[in-house]
Amino acid sequence: MKTIITACARDCYDTCSLIVTLDDAGQIISSNGDPEHPLTRGFTCPRGAKDGQRLTTNRVTQPFLRRGTEFVPIDWEAALNIVATRFAEIVEKHGAEKLLYLDYAGNSGLMTEAFSRRLWYALGATQTDHAVCSKAGHRGIGLHYGRRSGVFPHEFAEKRLFVFWGFNATVSSPHQFALARKIREQHGANIVVIDPRRSETAQQADLWLQPCPGTDVAFAYGVMSYLIRQQAIDKDFLRQWTLGFDALQAEAIQWTPERVERVTGVSQAQLEALGELYCVHRPSATLIGIGLQKCDFGADQARAVSLIPALLGQHRGFYYTNGGAFYVDDDMIAGKTLTGKASPVISQVGLAELLASGAFRGMMVQGMNPAVTLPNQRAFRAGLQRDDLFIVVHDTHWSDTAKLADVVLPAPTYLEKADVVCPWSHDRIRLSPQVVAPITDSRDEVWLMRELARRFSVQEDWVCADPWNVMETAFDGAFEDGDWHDLMAGKLLTLKKRPNAEYETPSGKIELTASQAARFGVSPLPTQQEISAAGGEFTLLNSANVRYTSSQFQEVYGAIPAIVQINPKDATRLGIQQGDAVTLMNERGALRIKADVTDDVPPGLLWSPRQYADLEGVPQNTLMTSEPQAFGSGPRFNSTRVRILKQ
Repeated sequence: MKTIITACARDCYDTCSLIVTLDDAGQIISSNGDPEHPLTRGFTCPRGAKDGQRLTTNRVTQPFLRRGTEFVPIDWEAALNIVATRFAEIVEKHGAEKLLYLDYAGNSGLMTEAFSRRLWYALGATQTDHAVCSKAGHRGIGLHYGRRSGVFPHEFAEKRLFVFWGFNATVSSPHQFALARKIREQHGANIVVIDPRRSETAQQADLWLQPCPGTDVAFAYGVMSYLIRQQAIDKDFLRQWTLGFDALQAEAIQWTPERVERVTGVSQAQLEALGELYCVHRPSATLIGIGLQKCDFGADQARAVSLIPALLGQHRGFYYTNGGAFYVDDDMIAGKTLTGKASPVISQVGLAELLASGAFRGMMVQGMNPAVTLPNQRAFRAGLQRDDLFIVVHDTHWSDTAKLADVVLPAPTYLEKADVVCPWSHDRIRLSPQVVAPITDSRDEVWLMRELARRFSVQEDWVCADPWNVMETAFDGAFEDGDWHDLMAGKLLTLKKRPNAEYETPSGKIELTASQAARFGVSPLPTQQEISAAGGEFTLLNSANVRYTSSQFQEVYGAIPAIVQINPKDATRLGIQQGDAVTLMNERGALRIKADVTDDVPPGLLWSPRQYADLEGVPQNTLMTSEPQAFGSGPRFNSTRVRILKQ
């Protein structure tokens, strides 16, 4: 037996360092968390533990070509020639903008996700704004702070209050939550969870608060109002490091406890309990979940919450994501800064209508399963099935999108190739080496890009540059305690971080009232919008399940449960009992699923695990609008309104 230490490449906060054990034949026996890693700390999630099993299940084994309703195997040479010929014809007849490159973070390795974009930038193909996950929150927080990075896990030890705001960290970031629990056990820190649903994280909190969905701006102002009224704010810090406090204060003090309770449903006593914790237990960490900003006004919700630590005199006392803190040139790796061609950028969230209208003639999909993950699936799948759209999917497994493609190309998993993965919560990085030999006839993203570039006769030398040399340049000066050669030797290194007190705003300070707001057509201060729903409608929330990363791992754990949680009062009123088949419906479609009657959700609210297929195979995101948020272009998943009927 032997062991290899690698880094998980999944789209996940924790970027685990994993110890993979192999038998003498080179087969994976187990995958466990590295005990020497300061965040992984010897354990991993149910996905990381089962990567070896997923490696051999439901794989795309070789290239396939669609013929009618069937797929027939072909060799790589034939597949590449077909793809190159069809794409070249599209570019020649219709222009490169009619060729869409659709990608995301199914594998977060820099060569897999970033370097492989070079060809598409060189061609001037259309790409998306990658806004389906976290961009709205980035845009909102960025108005006030510039860079959106904040608290790092290695700073947790000094914290005495952890507020997980819209963040089910037990599922989504188990290592950060485990670290917070450890600080609670050792130093008496408090853990607060703010979530309408009694999530797995809420069940372990010292204080759990339930604002109505979409009212977090009001609740954040209520907290700020309490801090101001209690004179708990740091006036010296505010004078030195911020601009616009007077305007923020004027807005905050209008949010009296009575008004906050009327809008959010959180009682005055609960609001004051949280406010007092912020006053007494200093310093604090306010951890903002990505789900918080997946709603109608998500950018405002994220930016409102992020302002609370500034009143307490903390530089970047919030956490959202930390990838932007590092000195790594991602845009150069991707080739974005190397070309003079303008690649059109379209809304990822709003792609369904564009596809259905015939906006594109060719589409290349990598690192993504959009036939499940994007909203308004009825329109999206109608677009995929247009006769005038040629679709190529490069994937490790037979995803729903692969099954709708014209050509399917096999890709290696992260265990079957070498790459480098930048974390986006902590600051430790190591090489992700090839752990096992490829078990399929797969080719990685860099190889595929180069082969297509050769067939397209792409002239730009930088497209086919040596990726490891490119990465070395991109990481120049990026390490605290070593260099690129140390990384390649397998050492665990620390990434250099930008100073906490460095703010990339026009003023160079925290702008409590954002000076660039008018440029984007938004208010300088976060605004609580009116929340309304038609009679008989429910708000449907969805979030991650501990066994699945997006739509992945159904090969291991079976289908994502097609269930909806409903409060007992609502269930009784509608005649719904535990396990009943029910229909969720709105103007975009309907789902048939099973009812889970529980007081984990309050009346008027429903919750489901995200991205399941219903009892008839209809994807959950059929119900979700593809209208992007007005600011930040993010999705509105958690503002979905539905009716529920017993079958």
